[in-house]
Amino acid sequence: MSLRLPVTLLAFALLAGCASAPSRQPAAAAPPVAVAAQPAPATVAAANDNLNAVVWTQTAIEHDLIYLQTYRDAESRLLTALKNRHWDALAKDDRTPSGKGLKPAVVLDVDETVLDNSPYQARLVRSGGEYNEADWAAWCKEEAARALPGAVEFTQFAAKHGIAVIYISNRAKDLDQATLANLRKAGLPVSGPEAFLGLGTFVEGCEQIGTEKGCRRQQIARKYRVLMQFGDQIGDFVTVLANNPEGRRRAMAPYLGWIGVRWFVLPNATYGSWEPALFNNDWSATPELRRQQKIDALRY
Repeated sequence: MSLRLPVTLLAFALLAGCASAPSRQPAAAAPPVAVAAQPAPATVAAANDNLNAVVWTQTAIEHDLIYLQTYRDAESRLLTALKNRHWDALAKDDRTPSGKGLKPAVVLDVDETVLDNSPYQARLVRSGGEYNEADWAAWCKEEAARALPGAVEFTQFAAKHGIAVIYISNRAKDLDQATLANLRKAGLPVSGPEAFLGLGTFVEGCEQIGTEKGCRRQQIARKYRVLMQFGDQIGDFVTVLANNPEGRRRAMAPYLGWIGVRWFVLPNATYGSWEPALFNNDWSATPELRRQQKIDALRY
């Protein structure tokens, strides 16, 4: 407990202290003290809306646990799917008339599904830049992307049980070899070039629509019975006819029962078709306008 003196006693105490204090001569000026030069402050990148998404991807244990959980759950279901001859994880439009007698396979997207490209996104945040094909290609050619948690174990398990592991990617065709090399370096099974279908893969009898993967899924369906699919965007599973919030919901509505059973969706808050869906897919709009339209999409 603190003690408080009455005001009058406190005043007398202060006066007594002043009376008894010896008089002081003005002190001589102290010699200047050398001060070490301080380093210039580090350059701080301009504010970037992707900062939280990228730093969460790279540092949050929750991110890694979601991937582990997803791949482990898929692995626990895979052999049951293999034994069921009627099991098929392709959307209706991607199936062949008959899938009987086909070899089993799992189909996986590459970026942010099995390979972690967050270092590229981190570079954009630090530099204040935006995605461009030249810088992206340079990153891919480094072949430095690491495998995401659980991806190696799941794909190795599938391969061990005679299930083909097939990758579909929207990386440009000239990045095929670098991507295959990166997959192998990361420990992911690659049976050969035929196990990788990049953007620009020609599929006879099918008209390619932009970067949609439907034609490539149809090509896989001619040779394989697909047991499971994995991706970080809904276009990795089904063709999206209208890339807006309502169109995306409609595309997935018939297959909600497959999520976590035949289709396994992984988190990617750093980029994806969900973003342009909010500003009418118009990348020619200024960053400020795009940002405002994303703000307008918020519910509160």
